[in-house]
Amino acid sequence: MRSAIPLRPVFVIVLLAGLAAVLWVPRVAGAVNCYEDRGVFVCDARPAPPRFSEPPYAADSIYYYRSYAWMEDYAYFYDAPNGKVVEQASEGILYYTIEEQTTDADGTTWYRVGENMWARHGDMNPYLDSRFPGAAGHSGPERPFGWILMPVRPSVAPDVAPVEETPRLERYTFVEVFDAAEGRAGRVWYDIGKGRWIEQRFLALIDPDPRPEGVAPGDFWVEVDLYQQTVAAYENNRLVYATLASTGLPGFETNEGLFTVYARHEEWDMWGGDVGKDYYYLQDVPHTMFFDDDIALHGAYSHDNFGEVRSHGCVNMPPRGAEWVYYWSEHAPGDTLWVWVHTSSEQDILSQFSGES
Repeated sequence: MRSAIPLRPVFVIVLLAGLAAVLWVPRVAGAVNCYEDRGVFVCDARPAPPRFSEPPYAADSIYYYRSYAWMEDYAYFYDAPNGKVVEQASEGILYYTIEEQTTDADGTTWYRVGENMWARHGDMNPYLDSRFPGAAGHSGPERPFGWILMPVRPSVAPDVAPVEETPRLERYTFVEVFDAAEGRAGRVWYDIGKGRWIEQRFLALIDPDPRPEGVAPGDFWVEVDLYQQTVAAYENNRLVYATLASTGLPGFETNEGLFTVYARHEEWDMWGGDVGKDYYYLQDVPHTMFFDDDIALHGAYSHDNFGEVRSHGCVNMPPRGAEWVYYWSEHAPGDTLWVWVHTSSEQDILSQFSGES
């Protein structure tokens, strides 16, 4: 079927010009890439690139072939499947890397965790380490951001009970902060957009900071926030990556201060504590970066409680986050990666929105 009589070209031009005049609003310019080119103001209507993205695994990531398992207390190691006992595990938090797996004639699965060290499936429990990716930053964040720490239904205002029908936000949901207010009992609430408010205790937030004194322009540095339980990586003052963390428990606090990484290992065995009390052995801890005596940034495959204190002083990071920082920091000027450990306050973000200094 033929279309209607086509519009004349002159009419089309007038129509498009009128439509452009109606649609153009100065505030929209911020949503596209606008710049001045030889005296002419030009806007690129293509969508702006995202400020954040999920970083990929490294090309040769160990997580393509690594798997881990925790060992039962006092279980036995054998020199071969159904072989001789060569060692007995102690009591504690015991984790090993599974290097090989086989099944014997009786249908029992065996795991090899070292040279001539095998354990039965019943004594060793394989599991999947955390896959939380964190967020790579591609431009300066426009506002504080972070993640939900536990399932929560947002409220429509501070100190207001959430409506039952409100969709629940799950752990590790990414959010940005558009406003902040102090509620009852000094509790701080954050507006995460679309009329949704969440109390501080459900969130871990990152509020990008300028480089600390002692870090030169252009240097690579990592910020560890003990209050928020977060890690952020910077080049000069530009945030390039952020993730959650787990720092030292009471009695094992992570020291505050400005440090530099002095030793790096793709994998490193760690142990400590007292047997029968708080002993731990962690085989092949990934992407370990020591910065304060025996305290390190490292991947933690043994738990998925990031965003809360957990460690014996080290800065536990999700495995993917530690991997990202490890390989990124290889390009640090002078091979120097600074680590700034400090404690922020929920009032820091609140003051930005209340006008306080």
